[in-house]
Order: sequence, then C-alpha cells, then structure tokens
Amino acid sequence: MNLAIVDLGYGNVGSIGIAFERFGVAAKVTADRDLIAGADKVVLPGVGAAGHAMAQIEARGLAGTLRSLAQPLLGICLGMQLLFERSDEDDTLCLGLIPGRVRPLEPAAGRPVPHMGWSRLSVRDSRLGLSDGDYVYFAHGFASDPGPETAASVDYGREIPAVVRSANRLGAQFHPERSGEAGARFLRAFLDS
Repeated sequence: MNLAIVDLGYGNVGSIGIAFERFGVAAKVTADRDLIAGADKVVLPGVGAAGHAMAQIEARGLAGTLRSLAQPLLGICLGMQLLFERSDEDDTLCLGLIPGRVRPLEPAAGRPVPHMGWSRLSVRDSRLGLSDGDYVYFAHGFASDPGPETAASVDYGREIPAVVRSANRLGAQFHPERSGEAGARFLRAFLDS
C-alpha cells in the first residue's frame, strides 16, 4: 500500500502515521506533488486554522494536485473542512471538492466551543467501519452543515457531520487516530476501500 500523508508543515501527521503503522502501512509524509498524485491513497490531515492551511497548500503548489486526485482521499478534522467550498474561519476559499461551507459552532450551556471530547455517532453509511452509538473523539470549533454527503453525524446543539463521503473523497471531522477501536475500524475501512 502506497499511502501519502500531505505535509503542510504542521498538524497531527505523526499520530496519523502511527495509527496506520498499526496496520502495517508505512505512510510517506510528503509535500511532493508527484508522490501525492502517485499514491494509492492520500490523507489530508489538519490541526489549526483554515486560512493558514489553505495558504500552506497554495504555497506548496498542492491545490491542483489535491483537486485532481482520482484515488481515495481522506481529510481529517481541518483536513475534512478544507474539502468544502468555503470556511467562515478567516473567510477562506477551500478546495471546493464538496459543496457547502464550514461555519462556527455556537456555544451553549453544556456545549462549550471548541467541541473537545467524545461524542456518540449516528451512522448512515455501512462502509465506514463505524456503528451507531460508537464514541469518537472531537476537537474543533468549526463544522460543515449537514447535506447529502453526510455519512455519519453527532448532535452538538445541531447536527454536525462527523463523516462525509463524496465520490473518492472521505472526510472525518473527528480524530480517528485518537478514537480507540472505533477510529481504528474507520481507518481500516479506508485502507480497504
């Protein structure tokens, strides 16, 4: 398996790489366009802000490469948000691979922002390796709105897409690399897709 993790110079690439090593897959952490384009599967990680992340993608000349991928592409947390058209965070134009926008979560009693912790999934797509009721770990202050691409969701004052799927693109708002057995099942399903 030739797995590329996109290196934007920050983020959770180490923990994601370790999660895949548990399946015997040694991912290449790279910003090389040819290595990314030639990989069997690609992971776009993310921790941080949308504007900074897109600036790093543009600075490395990766936007066109990521938009043109035909192989499976998995965006994790901010990486999922970057798959959408726009983020209200820094008023950022994103990759535009999935219709819609990312907007801030609204704080409320018992629901602080950022949303950090374990939440229970409602799963619509059996191909994810996830089950209704699985708990997964979140750390985010922005989220997309639900739409036809929503494959699993959580309730955090509103329906939050936890997983989106569109053609070869898969996004996880949660952190599968930090979500125990459920996260491992999700990553295994991605490798097997």
